[in-house]
Amino acid sequence: MVARALMFQGTGSDVGKSLVVAGLARAFTLRGLKIMPFKPQNMSNNAAVTADGGEIGRAQALQARAAKVPLSVHMNPVLLKPQSEVGSQVVVQGRVEGNATAAEYQLLKPKLMPRVMESFAQLRAQADLVLVEGAGSASEVNLRRNDIANMGFARAADVPVILIGDIDRGGVIASLAGTRLVLDPPDAAMICGFIVNRFRGDPALFADGMRIIAEQTGWQSIGLLPHFADAIRLPAEDALGLDSASVRKPGAKIRIAVPILPHISNFDDLDPLEAEPEVELVRVRRGQAIPGDRQLVLLVGSKATIADLAAMRAAGFDVDIAAHVRRGGGVLGLCGGYQMLGRRISDPEGMEGPAGSVEGLGLLDVETVLTGDKRLEAVHGVSFDGTALAGYEMHVGRTEGSDCARPFSMLGGSPDGAVSENGRIWGTYLHGLFSDDRQRSQWLARLGGSASVLDYEAGVDDVLDRLAAHMERHLDLDGLLRSAR
Repeated sequence: MVARALMFQGTGSDVGKSLVVAGLARAFTLRGLKIMPFKPQNMSNNAAVTADGGEIGRAQALQARAAKVPLSVHMNPVLLKPQSEVGSQVVVQGRVEGNATAAEYQLLKPKLMPRVMESFAQLRAQADLVLVEGAGSASEVNLRRNDIANMGFARAADVPVILIGDIDRGGVIASLAGTRLVLDPPDAAMICGFIVNRFRGDPALFADGMRIIAEQTGWQSIGLLPHFADAIRLPAEDALGLDSASVRKPGAKIRIAVPILPHISNFDDLDPLEAEPEVELVRVRRGQAIPGDRQLVLLVGSKATIADLAAMRAAGFDVDIAAHVRRGGGVLGLCGGYQMLGRRISDPEGMEGPAGSVEGLGLLDVETVLTGDKRLEAVHGVSFDGTALAGYEMHVGRTEGSDCARPFSMLGGSPDGAVSENGRIWGTYLHGLFSDDRQRSQWLARLGGSASVLDYEAGVDDVLDRLAAHMERHLDLDGLLRSAR
């Protein structure tokens, strides 16, 4: 039997599509249905390694977790990862297939649609219900030709659409009614209902608003969804999630600074640290200085290491980091951040832009060459202090040098990363390091705090359960099931 499907599109980017799909995935799973999440095309540098050895957007990884199913490359068959001078890296069914500028990608899309439909069919054969997430805005009719992300997919796969608007931005009546206005009639006919998301206040005050939207569009109201405050405790889909202000914790024992660079990736590595009550994590942006009272500067991943290293120098973060080290502070580099800590980064094949090499920060005696196949693998091992760890690797490049004689970790008998001779600079290719309670606890103690008492992964699942209950209370889930086909 072929599974039913329902698609969720938005009036714009960041209106909450990913969170709504995650909440519905958990809610319908708790009802006993087998759910598969699906996003035809995603653009994000926040990715996850799948059980079948590829990569997908982090949002689909969270949705799969909500549905309690293993990650699959078919959940996000086209992933665009923005780079610097070469446009975006194009990942198809989990594997890198090259780079494309925006104009080149528009021409490429018709060739990708069969792969998208193939992945959709694979998931549909395994589920009771497939929840499909659109990308960006349904009203981008200028990009409708060859579309594979929104109405182009909905029409090709004959999947009904629910449109989501964000009242927190203002103008939600106009954004929903305006989308109905600009869509071609056959596209508009695919939409069967709407959700108004992120409402704050008394719902009775927007009853007329919901009625007016239904009258103007002819679509059924699925519900007015109040703001879910604990969404901040779930991994963000893309770098827009980094725009919120850093949470100040006056009683924190550990203070960590994270320079925010243009091509930051896998920044969900920060989430477990931000969940710790004793940790104050400050995201430092261009125009700001790295505070002098931090015990640790944390350099996270980058999709364009050389370009981000130049941005770091332009912002003066390199000077701040050097001063931090002179004061006795520590620096930890993850993946691209590890590569930046070395003496040199070379790109002989022009993978990130023009071929060449640049000087690194020189805090580790290592050099990196960006070459070879991309490494995508879940890993287990022990860190330099003998503590067990689990995480994943997602990188291109080989890093070698004398500091590698002091590896950051041993993974299946193979060394990873490097530690400086003075023991205050660490570099590793591991992602997910702080999601491991054992490692996070050791790092908190190392930096002068108390051992962690959080079960981070259980906490994420608790939030997903409460998000599912939120959906059950405020949305017509039975109506959604009736709309799916």
